[in-house]
Order: sequence, then C-alpha cells, then structure tokens
Amino acid sequence: MKDLGSNLAVVASLIPQLASGNGTTTTTNGVDLVGFESAMLVLSAGTQGDTLAANLKYTVKIQDSTDNTTFVDVGQAGITGATLVGGVWLTLDAAGKVSQSYKAGYIGGKQYVRASIVRTGNHSTGTPLSVVCIKGNPHHAPV
Repeated sequence: MKDLGSNLAVVASLIPQLASGNGTTTTTNGVDLVGFESAMLVLSAGTQGDTLAANLKYTVKIQDSTDNTTFVDVGQAGITGATLVGGVWLTLDAAGKVSQSYKAGYIGGKQYVRASIVRTGNHSTGTPLSVVCIKGNPHHAPV
C-alpha cells in the first residue's frame, strides 16, 4: 500500500459555514498552487436550511488568478471531472442536490484557484457549505 497522505495537501478555502443572505456572493480564499502539479476543488453541502428551488438557489463557479487579486471564471478547458453549464460548476436548487459533496479537477494552469458562491433569493436560514482544495503531485514530498 502506498502513502497517499504524504503526497497531498488539503487547504480549507471556505471553512464550513451557513451560507445565508439575499442575493449575496461568497468568494472563498484563493489557494496557492505553487509547488504542485494538480488540484481538485471539493464543495460539501449540508442539509438545506431553506427549501431550495429555481428562485432560491446557490450557483458556484470556479475562478483562477495569477496574482490572488484579479480572478476570472474558469472555462470548461480548465476543469476536469465536471461539466460547466453556462460557466457554472454547480447549481444547488433542490433538496436532492445538498447533503453531499462535489468535486472538480482544476487544470487551468494559473497560480491561484478559488470558488465563487452566489445566492439567488433570500436564504433566511442558510445551508452549510464548505470548500477544500486538494493539491497533488508535489514537487517535493512529503508535504
């Protein structure tokens, strides 16, 4: 058996928190990918606090940057393992889409990556969300 743990670094980009509010956006912390050749974002959604629907939802995009200041939306060519719909990685708009985790590989080639979570409608109670970035293929191991 090989040691996977010494070859991955896990970074909390958004610590678990209730995502509430009306029409607000949460951008997660940018994750520096220097020293690694691969990355994957994982979003975990807890039990919905409000009844999600087309008019009460979360949309999530993946963004990247060369300077951790100016971020742009990543296109399909920069993502593996997920299909973007209108530039959106995830749309959480129903009970069946929460209480689970989602992953997308990042191959965009920029130094920083993050997620942008937009709330449509008034999320009075909120839904717990978190985002981690798993960095792999380090230049120097163990990490």
